[in-house]
Amino acid sequence: MAYEPQSGVATTLIEMLKEDHQKVKALFEEFEGADDSKTKQRIVETALMELDVHAKLEEGLVYPAVREEIDDEDLMDEALEEHHVVHVLIAELKKMKPSDDRFDAKFTVLAENVKHHIKEEESEMLPKAEGLDIDWESLEQQVLKRKERLMTKASGRSRNGTARTNNRTAKKSRTRRKTR
Repeated sequence: MAYEPQSGVATTLIEMLKEDHQKVKALFEEFEGADDSKTKQRIVETALMELDVHAKLEEGLVYPAVREEIDDEDLMDEALEEHHVVHVLIAELKKMKPSDDRFDAKFTVLAENVKHHIKEEESEMLPKAEGLDIDWESLEQQVLKRKERLMTKASGRSRNGTARTNNRTAKKSRTRRKTR
């Protein structure tokens, strides 16, 4: 007997995941049209943050709930391996600058991997998951709560990074004035 989600909660959570997918796909398209390094850097930083938060939600909450009920270990294992590849590319991109020789190529490979993963997830895993006997309401609440926490933390990190850079610049400026 298939589980009928109450008041469309499964659909709501799945739609939220799909909205995340659309957001990063739009960033990938925006990157393709960008022609200056500052714009590319902004797009990459935003995409990496979005992907990081989304992956943490899926790996920490969604995938375990689906895995518990689905009869397709291979599908779940493949999704996690695809996430692993994305994490490796994200880590490498975080160490790079737009002026690095392979920056554009690496981001393009990340985009291709993520788009492939999204296609499989939306055509295979999510339709199967929607019919599973999962407490969708509880899962949605957990995902929303964690997403808010992760987004707050991620936006704080980017502001703190800017603040640290500004503090270093101010210290250098004061040091230069003292030595004159």
